[in-house]
Amino acid sequence: MLFLLRRMQAMHVNRVKALLAICGLLSGGVLLLDGERILSASPQSASAPAVAPGATPKFAEEQYKNIKVLKGIPADQVIPSMQFITASLGVDCEYCHVPRAMDKDDKKHKLVARQMITMMMAINKDNFEGRREVTCYSCHRGAADPIGTPVITEALPKTETGEDGKTPLPAAEQLFDKYLAAAGGADALHKITSRIQKGTVTLAGAQSSAIEVYSKAPDKRISYTHLSAGESVTAFDGKQGWLSVPGRVHIMSAAENDAAHLDADLYFPINAKSLYAKFVVTPGEKIDGRDTYLVTGREESKPPLRLYFDQQSGLLLRMIRYAESPLGRNPTETDYADYRNVDGAKIPFRWQVARPGNRFTVQIDQVQQNVPVDDSRFAPAPSPASSRPTP
Repeated sequence: MLFLLRRMQAMHVNRVKALLAICGLLSGGVLLLDGERILSASPQSASAPAVAPGATPKFAEEQYKNIKVLKGIPADQVIPSMQFITASLGVDCEYCHVPRAMDKDDKKHKLVARQMITMMMAINKDNFEGRREVTCYSCHRGAADPIGTPVITEALPKTETGEDGKTPLPAAEQLFDKYLAAAGGADALHKITSRIQKGTVTLAGAQSSAIEVYSKAPDKRISYTHLSAGESVTAFDGKQGWLSVPGRVHIMSAAENDAAHLDADLYFPINAKSLYAKFVVTPGEKIDGRDTYLVTGREESKPPLRLYFDQQSGLLLRMIRYAESPLGRNPTETDYADYRNVDGAKIPFRWQVARPGNRFTVQIDQVQQNVPVDDSRFAPAPSPASSRPTP
């Protein structure tokens, strides 16, 4: 009987994890620290705090118990920091934390982690003028025990010339212009004022669920994912992003907001070249058998943006963006495929989003464009499906 109860509880926890993973909470300011805990805890204690726009954010030590080495950072940066640690070491939360009692210091790994964070901060302060050059991942590389011996590989370092070592790489401006032309051109894109997409989303190892994505020019977007555990929503209203699961709303942090703004840009092929002050072109890796150019956006005080363009078609095949945390950058990789022409614009009908610890794929089946979509749909006040406005 006890085994059956635990099995049922584990199945319920896995459904909640799937809900949060697709919603995006695992990638940003909110992380499922403990599946059982989040089912019974209040929203404020179970996740990073949802701070209303304009409100003064709390510090970590004001929001969470027993904070020792991360004092003075915004409370909404604690969970991204924990996510960075789990990704860097290839472990889960229970490696350091006591389930349902995250503030306890009963596990040795938690005490060691504090020592390692203190050491890392000291190295950066003493050697790199406080810049975060050394992180947990610098030594751990996805392993709980740091690897001290170099790995021998057959791959040669990439150079900033073509594969024959002589052909110069195209300029970033050329690649952005080719991408825009491949996507249909500025005139065709500007004729699109809204887009409604319907299809399915599949979490790795899980069943597919229905998804609806509503976009409105220039930069409003909301997606509804209909899962067995409830409806998850990810939205950006043009200024502020938010996420929700049944009974819980999370206002996005600044880092999450930047990412949501990128996703919401209906005219991204037009605006991409203006996102960063400087772009560097290098040979990219093969993606689905296609040769690519990697265009990396760099700018002071901003994490880099990596764009992989198909050398032949010019279309965007992959985007890698990063969310800053006090300990390091958390990556999100999105692969775009199945491009089709809709009303003169070429758009991906499939995209796969991968982050440390989770991955899901969206496949679009139906697309409508230039259909009226009311601005109220994007406001951070999710309502039940039965009362949502219709296009």
